[in-house]
Amino acid sequence: MTLTTPRTTALRAAALLATAVLTLTACGSGNPAGGSGAAGPAATEAKIPTTDVVSSVKKDPAAAELLPADIRARGSLSLATSVGTPPGATYLADGKTLAGQDIDFANAVGKVLGLRIDREVASFEAILPALGSGKYDLGTGNFGVTDERRRTIDFVTYINDGQGFAVRKDSPLKKVTSLKQLCGLTVATGAGTTFEATLEENQHLCKEAGKKPYDVKTYAEQGALWISLQQGRTDVVMSTINGLRYAVKQQPGLRFLNEFKRLDVGFAFKKGTPLAPAVRAAVGRLIKDGTYDRILKKWGTGASAIKTSRISPQEIH
Repeated sequence: MTLTTPRTTALRAAALLATAVLTLTACGSGNPAGGSGAAGPAATEAKIPTTDVVSSVKKDPAAAELLPADIRARGSLSLATSVGTPPGATYLADGKTLAGQDIDFANAVGKVLGLRIDREVASFEAILPALGSGKYDLGTGNFGVTDERRRTIDFVTYINDGQGFAVRKDSPLKKVTSLKQLCGLTVATGAGTTFEATLEENQHLCKEAGKKPYDVKTYAEQGALWISLQQGRTDVVMSTINGLRYAVKQQPGLRFLNEFKRLDVGFAFKKGTPLAPAVRAAVGRLIKDGTYDRILKKWGTGASAIKTSRISPQEIH
């Protein structure tokens, strides 16, 4: 007889999340329809909602009138999306169909503007540079609006998320209000994210306090990140508030610590894009007609609601 311990169950849950993320890695930056189909167990375990909240959205002529002439003539938007774990973006059980808050918002914006969404999956760290080169019209990936990013990227905000922490249930950490509390620990986070930047920029705090610096471990796949925490190779995870809350519900033995910093999140564009006003108008329409609230309710992220979409607002401090 095989004994199943809480730790074994937790590692199994983390491995299921890893399966979904590793599947998207195999797809690279190609068409999502080229998925391997191996995400079934993870997607089923995660009980990903599939309620249709987009198909009833109607075109808004006033918003569509704001589109640049070339995009209106083309009839489509080229969109790069980073796929990781719910509620942002993930694969359903078939390993091909994309689902998530980012997916629903982009599809709804396309319908308001009367445009087809030509979506391509790309790695998180590759999307912003690709926007600058003109490869895509816009990108999604829970991109936090920071002052540093605003120097080279334009944003149209659609939710408010931010930075937070999660640990194993046996961790002595109760709440992180200063990064100095992480001194001497190993922190896991996503590669190329605002979390990595925040951690690296503040490592000096430990030295100045006469403490051992924290060690930052970055992961391209969220599943590998969670396994590192479950196996004790890292002590704490820093990631998105919504993503952390979702992940700890799927994995026994973990707990969400606290929100650390709020950030606006937006569709990302090449700096100076003429497309931003139309997309902002589309998000505004979704807020007005109730689609916006339905999307948030579907993904359990009502606390991330914004009242008004804005173009490249200053970073929340």
